[in-house]
Amino acid sequence: MSTANLLRLIFLAAIWGGSFLFMRIAAPVLGAAVLIEYRVLFASLFLAVIAVVLKKPLNLRKHWKHYFILGLFNSALPFLMFAFAARTLSASLLAVLNATTPLWGTLIAAVLTRQMVSAKVMLGLLLGACGVALLVGFDHASAKPGAALAIAAVLFASFNYGIASNYAKSVKDVEPLSNAHGSMWASVLLVLPVVPFFPAPGEPTVGIMGAVIALGVLCSGIAYLIYFRLIQDVGPSSALTVTFLSPLFGILWGTLFLGETVGWYTLAGAAIVLVGTALVTGFRPNIGILRKTKPV
Repeated sequence: MSTANLLRLIFLAAIWGGSFLFMRIAAPVLGAAVLIEYRVLFASLFLAVIAVVLKKPLNLRKHWKHYFILGLFNSALPFLMFAFAARTLSASLLAVLNATTPLWGTLIAAVLTRQMVSAKVMLGLLLGACGVALLVGFDHASAKPGAALAIAAVLFASFNYGIASNYAKSVKDVEPLSNAHGSMWASVLLVLPVVPFFPAPGEPTVGIMGAVIALGVLCSGIAYLIYFRLIQDVGPSSALTVTFLSPLFGILWGTLFLGETVGWYTLAGAAIVLVGTALVTGFRPNIGILRKTKPV
């Protein structure tokens, strides 16, 4: 991994960790449906410009069903669930719970293939569950009205990401940029019918709209481009490192900008979830990565 790719990886983790901060800021004012419709619309418009510049057609006639399936499970449903939960839970808790995504993906894959998981993977799944239980049991946000439903929504969102990751592996003839671009437009259409039933509870300020634009353009559009570049340059296994870094940034941004309290249970729960994720995914950090980096 070159120095440039290492910096891309850290920047991507910082962006995705920041998405929970922006949702925490905007969701109480706009509500889940309006916020996410804005998010996927801004992301779609940004990716449309990139697709035109790179001359990457969507080929809708052939792939429209695929875009809708991917858009439903990888964007529309999880984004709505996270935005709903962001009205109650802290950005730190949202970020750590999101790290359970690889655990769900592995569990779903085992069910689909009807194969028993190894003892190491089973240990990882159990550790992940223990980490979540520790967070939920000690975090003060868990005592708020509606917190149980919000936590369930976040776990359901991560479950949907697991479905999307397994589904995407079965589709080989669509390139990553088209997957992101097409699924975002599908998400725009999927979320739109929900908006009239859940109008924004408040009037957005300039700061709120700034958070919305950051969610769409930065945390969705630009983040996808960086992620695809990493997959191309260093492979999916190394790009997976972002799963371990983004919760740390989620906790950091929540503490710095929202004044959230980080208790021992937050750090301990995050550590247990990430160790479980490492066992499940087979991730092994390369301790010589910094020593061996070279610029490009």
